[in-house]
Amino acid sequence: MTSTSTTTGTSSAVRARTKALLDALSAGLHERDTAVAMALLTALAGESIFLLGPPGVGKSLIARRLKHAFSDGTSFEYLMSKFSTPDEIFGPVSIRKLKDEDKYERLTEKYLPGANVVFLDEIWKAGPAIQNALLTILNERIYRNGEQEIEVNVRAIISASNELPSPGSSLDPLWDRFLVRLEIGNVRKFDSFVKLITDTNDVYEVSIPEGVALSQEELSEYSSQIDKVELSPEALNTIQVLKSRIDTYNAERPDPADHIRVYDRRWKKSVRLLRASAYLNGRSSVDLMDCFLLEYCLWGKPDQRDHIKEMLAETVRQHGYAVAVNLPMLRKELDSFEADVDAEIRVRHTVAEDQLQPVQEEYYEILKEDSQFEGVLISIKQFDGLTADELSVTNLFDANKSLVNRLKVRKSDRPNMITVDYNAREYTYRLRTRQVERTEIIPKEPHTLVVSHWEERFHELSAYIDEQATRLKAESPEALNGLRQNLFVEARFAELAEANQRQTSEAVDALKLRLDKLRYSYNG
Repeated sequence: MTSTSTTTGTSSAVRARTKALLDALSAGLHERDTAVAMALLTALAGESIFLLGPPGVGKSLIARRLKHAFSDGTSFEYLMSKFSTPDEIFGPVSIRKLKDEDKYERLTEKYLPGANVVFLDEIWKAGPAIQNALLTILNERIYRNGEQEIEVNVRAIISASNELPSPGSSLDPLWDRFLVRLEIGNVRKFDSFVKLITDTNDVYEVSIPEGVALSQEELSEYSSQIDKVELSPEALNTIQVLKSRIDTYNAERPDPADHIRVYDRRWKKSVRLLRASAYLNGRSSVDLMDCFLLEYCLWGKPDQRDHIKEMLAETVRQHGYAVAVNLPMLRKELDSFEADVDAEIRVRHTVAEDQLQPVQEEYYEILKEDSQFEGVLISIKQFDGLTADELSVTNLFDANKSLVNRLKVRKSDRPNMITVDYNAREYTYRLRTRQVERTEIIPKEPHTLVVSHWEERFHELSAYIDEQATRLKAESPEALNGLRQNLFVEARFAELAEANQRQTSEAVDALKLRLDKLRYSYNG
């Protein structure tokens, strides 16, 4: 009991501290909550973020603010150009080392390798030498300085540009290293715009409450705990279904340039980002809301982002909890059970019978061998109104469906025949028919051994369905309440997960009812 309480308390403290950090880092900014949240989440997950947007929308501001999230935060900021040199990014070569020890090493302390929050503007203008060094820093947090490889304590690398690298260029490996990709534009809401232009406070001033900024030891502990976060069944299956949808999307597009390319490394790193979100929200497992963060990880071109958002929304709405409960398997199992029972308790006997054959679905044909009166067609509507007890005035038509007679007619005592009263005499004629097969179902008493086998099957299925129903009802209040409290995902997405949970619960209840009815059918 004490262990559980301690864990719960620790989780609550992590979430409260994360929220306090986000509030402080976002204070005074307008419509930048998502960018700040994703920058912090990416940093605490040990990944990197790319910001796409025009100049003057606050890309560098986010990086400068982010360093205050760390108690020993130091930053490095640089605007790239095609003339930028490695000395300007990684530090100048140590003349003393080169002269006295014949070693080619850089003085990195006040440059990128010595900082923990890095902002690189216009990243795609970097030359090949800078790109190659950045690749290992981004992926492994290692910088090769002369003969030695040093681990850099870079916690957040934020890059920015107003454009994307050209597809198929030498920049592709560097572009792939940025896990989170976020578009930033101008402030859109009118009230936010008014506040932006009238606010006289220094936007670079950040006030972090005492005890909220994170130390190196705490960051290491966070990283360890993030790795322990579990993937819930619904989250895991949502990711699998999403991957399948992306594969289908690509298969439907013959031009490879239109494909959404997500390789194994990106999937793995994306899942760790979801784990980080769950941990910072005070949870021990990834939920469906965390999955919506994949929107920022999987697109390669801006126009793909809407497709990924749509795929995510549909996947959660249709499959979220349903796949975790394994509704398709349950339905398939119950269909098979019903088929077995039906085949045993109902004997089907096929018989042939004559059925009236309509003429163009409006008339029946009178088979006449005599010419007592005109007319070979009778309307189906009038025929259906006839009885065998009483004659009724009825229209008769020729083969061209022209009215040629009105006579008294009744149904015959024999099926598919009529009796016509003409000149005070009755003539009986057959209507044209066709032979069809009809299936008769004859109830059958099942053998006791078969019923015993069915009972075992019933109890197994019933127990599984009850277990899933209980789990859904027990976990729903806590899970659904938490959906709208996610620090990194908009609350409106919770509606999709909530709708799926309700539909899944209703579907499980419906399956239980089907199973009970099936049992009644063979037990009587």
